[in-house]
Parts: sequence; C-alpha cells; structure tokens
Amino acid sequence: MYLTKLLETYGVDTVFGIPGVHTVELYRGLAGSAVRHVTPRHEQGAGFMADGYARATGKPGVCFIITGPGMTNIATAMGQAYGDSVPMLVISTVNQHGRMGSGDGWLHELPNQQALMSQVSAFSYTVNRPEELALVLARAFAVFDSERPRPVHIELPINVMLADAGHLPVPEKVTRLSRPAGDAVAIAAAAKALEGARAPVILVGGGAIKAAGKVRALAEKLDAPVISSTNGRGILPPGHPLTVPLSPSCASSRTVIEAADVVLAIGTEFGSTDYDMYEDGFFHIPGTLIRVDIDPKQIMRTRAAEIGIVGDAGACAEALLAALPDGNHDGAARTAAAIAKAPADLTPAMRGDLAMLATIRDTLADVLIVGDSTQLVYAGNLGFRSAQPGSYFNSATGYGTLGYGLPAAIGAKVGQPGRPVVSLVGDGGLQFSVAELASATEAKTPVILMLHNNNGYGEIKSYMVSQNIPPLGVDIYTPDLLAIGEAYGWHAEVLAHYADLPAALKAAASRDIPTMLLFGDEVRAEAEKVAPAV
Repeated sequence: MYLTKLLETYGVDTVFGIPGVHTVELYRGLAGSAVRHVTPRHEQGAGFMADGYARATGKPGVCFIITGPGMTNIATAMGQAYGDSVPMLVISTVNQHGRMGSGDGWLHELPNQQALMSQVSAFSYTVNRPEELALVLARAFAVFDSERPRPVHIELPINVMLADAGHLPVPEKVTRLSRPAGDAVAIAAAAKALEGARAPVILVGGGAIKAAGKVRALAEKLDAPVISSTNGRGILPPGHPLTVPLSPSCASSRTVIEAADVVLAIGTEFGSTDYDMYEDGFFHIPGTLIRVDIDPKQIMRTRAAEIGIVGDAGACAEALLAALPDGNHDGAARTAAAIAKAPADLTPAMRGDLAMLATIRDTLADVLIVGDSTQLVYAGNLGFRSAQPGSYFNSATGYGTLGYGLPAAIGAKVGQPGRPVVSLVGDGGLQFSVAELASATEAKTPVILMLHNNNGYGEIKSYMVSQNIPPLGVDIYTPDLLAIGEAYGWHAEVLAHYADLPAALKAAASRDIPTMLLFGDEVRAEAEKVAPAV
C-alpha cells in the first residue's frame, strides 16, 4: 500500500504486470487505488507495453514482475528500452533475506537477480528496509527526469515487502529534477563554429523529439538541412524544405553530411542501425562535429566531438538560437539535391512499403505507428516521413527484438486512448507475442494490426539467399491467423488490395474492438506499382 501511494505521488496512473505468488502483496494496495492495472499474457509483453506507453506519453512505463522467471522474461523488453533510451520502472520481488542467492532451490531462485538486471538498466537496487523505498524511487525518477532515460529495476525481498510501513510518511509532493541547460562556454564555441560555417547540417535523434519546435527554429535560422534517425522522425514535418528524407545509412543523405563543414548532432548516438544499417563502413563526418547530448559519455562514443555540450536538447537549442544570427547556407538547395538522388537508394519494394506507410499517416489523423522488426518497418526506417515527432517507433533499432509491435501498440493505446494506433507486424514476429491479442481485447484497446503474412521469416530468408546460405528454419508453419484473431475477440479481415487500405483503416478506427488487417506480398506489389519515387 505504501509503494502504491508513493507511485501515485509521482503521477503513475498505470501498471503492467502479472500477479504471482511472490507479488500478490503488491496488489493489496493497488486494488483500492486510482492506478490502472493491465495484465499481459507474458512478462516480456508487460515490458513492451510499458515501453510503448512511455514513448506515447513521455512518462515512465511501470511494471510489477515476479521473482526469477518473471525477471528473465522481461529482460528482453528492458534490453530494447535500454538501447532506445526509454524510461521504464520495473519493480519486482526477490527471495527473502536468508534465502536470496542461497542455492538451496527456493521457488524462483536465481544466483544473483540484481546482477542480471543491472545489465539492462540504469541501475538495479535491492530494498533492504522499508525506509529505503522512498529514496530509491526518488533516484529512479531522477534518472527519468534529468539524465539519459533508461529502465530502472527495484527489487523487494519478500520479507521486506511484508514489513509494516505504516509509520512511514507519504509526501504530498516530491522533488523532480530538471535537465542541465548546457555550459555557456561550450554553447558560445558551438555558436561561433556554426556562425562561420559554409554548409552546416543538423543530425537529430530520439533525444531531440521533445525539443522539436526549437530544433526546427534552429534549422530555419541556420538554413541547415536536417537528417534524422528513426526515433527522430517528425522533428521536421514532411515537405519541409530542410527535411532530408532518407536515413543517414543512405548515400543521398551521406553526401550532404560529407559536404558539410560543420555538423550539429542533437540527441543522437550514431548507432549502426541508423547510420550504418548496411554495415558498409561508409558513414563519415569529415567536418567539425558539435554534439549535444544529455549523456556525456555518448558525446565521445563512435565519433568524438570537437565541441561537446552536455545538456537538454531543448535548452541547448534555445541557447544556440539566441546566440546565432540568421544564416543563408543554401539549405533548401542542398536538401533538394539530396531528394533528387534519393530514388537511387530505394528498391521498388521499399518505395511501395513507404507508400503504404504514407497512406496510414494520411488516412488517420494524429496516428501513432508502432512497428516490429518487419519489412514495412525496415523500409520505414530508411525513409518514412512521420507527421510529428514521437509518432513512429519500432524495435528494428538498436537491440532489435521480435515480438515488440503488438504489445507496444497496446501500451501506446493505453497511454493515448484518443489517438489511433497502428501496429506493423509480420506473421513470424506476431507468433512471438500472439497471446497479447487477448490483452488488447481485455484492456479494451482498439489497436489496428497491419499483419504482413509471408508464411515465414521473409527478411532473414532473403538475407540467407544473398549470402549463398541454404534457407533453413525460415519457412515456418503459419496457422490461421484470422481465426486466431477472431477467437481472441478481434475483428479480423483480409486486405485484398492496396486501394482498399484507406477505407479499411477508417472502418477499423471507428470500431471499439481491435482490428486485424491481414495482407500479403500481393498488396505490397500493388503499392509498389503506384508508389512515388521517394
């Protein structure tokens, strides 16, 4: 009960979890609170739901997880959130003092649960006395608020969970920290370099999405093309004259970067899945590099910056705006040149997939698109133009897990019930988390599942063939997915033609139950025929 009250003080309104014999006491206080509980069908699903909730709302996703198998199950989801800098609070139990790590075979025992979780979290902490709980929660929210957000794991030994906390006060308000604004000397050095630039370029990532308006204003003041990572899509809207459309893994975008004498990177880690997706090693920044990041270590990873600014993206962009005069650097012309070269970076199939994504964006206002590791998403990560920041995210970055798309979409819909949420998943990926179809129905979250069925792991099969490896283990048995969807209480139908997609999406958005739209490569081929060049 004390824990629940503390969480409410921090504004927590939703918890994802599966009750177990070691966690039922956590539910004693939850039952009478204003906090909503959502039950997934697997702890990995709980983590993915928390991830989607966090990305959709900007608030940390919170999970209650049992000892042992619950923690090993959620570790994959925490790994994805860790790689993508997603705030997640995982509260678990652990065997009581005297049994913890004894090796005596107690229920759910691990040799060192905290050591395991420390690999996928900003920190993992064992609460040894009830008096420690308020302080460790304060530490967790300090991570979420003022440094690079990542999962935090707090474990409660069963005897501590059962201890009396009635004497402990629940604060009426809690201290929340702000992010650093950036060192004035470093800001001045960056402004001087940018003012003297001949052809500046801005690179943006997920760390800049909350600062989208200021980054856009900065780009316009500098007259600098903007190239985004997957998680930075939408910081500049589609059609903006400074929006370079394709990923920095593509030659057309790399040409702009290589011609720049000053590159300003804001909230982006230069991860290979964004900057070197094909692992060809051709991503280079020959010009002066300025990096703005909340994580000081990141500023010196992959490509060390000549000028590093540790601070909040918005505050630093605002400071640079105040320090810089208006520039005239042919930004629109350089962007247009990149757009002209972009078609050569995309196969016809990729252009068709991008056309399907654009149809989803243009049909459903304010849509959130949540993807698994699947072919539409791979194309989208190269060139989808999201209408707004934080509205397109997936697991085909960084950690790169399968099974993410459906539960993350459920979490996003829980957090943003008024927005349409579309999940992009393949038949192989869906079978990693197919039971979460039940969770969507139970939680009354009418998500729209765009399910690409090619009867196997198509992307991996293509890769094996390209490497002259006999395709083994990729042509998997695929059950009747429509029947499964209907059995779980979904509206399920086949999308027979690409031209039918807008009407199908509008109908799905009007339902109060989830919708599965199953389509095959024939629909993708139809989209390919009518797709624009970029």
